[in-house]
Amino acid sequence: MASHGKRAIAAPAALAGLLLAACSAERVPRADRFDSTGELIAMSGAGAGATGACFTCHGLDGRGDGAGVPRLAGLPPGYLQSQLQAYADGRRRHPEMGWIASRLTPTQRLLVAQHYAAMPLGTLPSAGSPPAIYARGDPNRGIPSCVSCHGLDAEAVSPAVPPLAGQPAGYLAEQIDRWRTSQRRNDPDGVMLRISRALTEREIAALELYWARADRARRGSVEESRGARRSGPRSDASAPQRRAAAPGSSGPRP
Repeated sequence: MASHGKRAIAAPAALAGLLLAACSAERVPRADRFDSTGELIAMSGAGAGATGACFTCHGLDGRGDGAGVPRLAGLPPGYLQSQLQAYADGRRRHPEMGWIASRLTPTQRLLVAQHYAAMPLGTLPSAGSPPAIYARGDPNRGIPSCVSCHGLDAEAVSPAVPPLAGQPAGYLAEQIDRWRTSQRRNDPDGVMLRISRALTEREIAALELYWARADRARRGSVEESRGARRSGPRSDASAPQRRAAAPGSSGPRP
């Protein structure tokens, strides 16, 4: 009788233990709580952490910060995924992006690429008539026209080619320099390496002016999204910083 009584007491105790364990398990955060969707990865940074969250620079709308950070919204998902891989393996050199991309798994890179690719972009402003080097290239120097790959409207002719429309002029100019100096080495057959090194300074200046015209037209929409971004080590890096006013001063110091 005594043994039966002990078993009777032990059964409810064991059941209570299982219930407590189940409750405790529910309270333990799941390891994948920040990376189950591309949106969560963009907002949380997943393995890169909050300081590596995509939206801190690229904005909630994926249009970038308007200076040196590119727009991601509406870019082909395969292209975005391949660029993240290039950052991760060093073919695109960038300290912050290299570290962030390397902290994401291949699945996470795919998910976040799909997230930004699906973002609506709307109608992009026109930059007007392109310079000759963009429209026709220079066959005598082996320079194909930019139109042949990036399209007359700069929206690209293939999902493997990045659209240039809607990108900050400063970012595009920087990429030419990165191609020329081999800081970016993920172009098929070294096409952009050859083109960037064949361009003259005057031709590069003409391209920058062309991109800047479109850039000025798009900045209004970028400014509207600034309030939705929080400050971070990768946000507005080129903007002058303002220090808080000292006690008794009339205002912030430049």
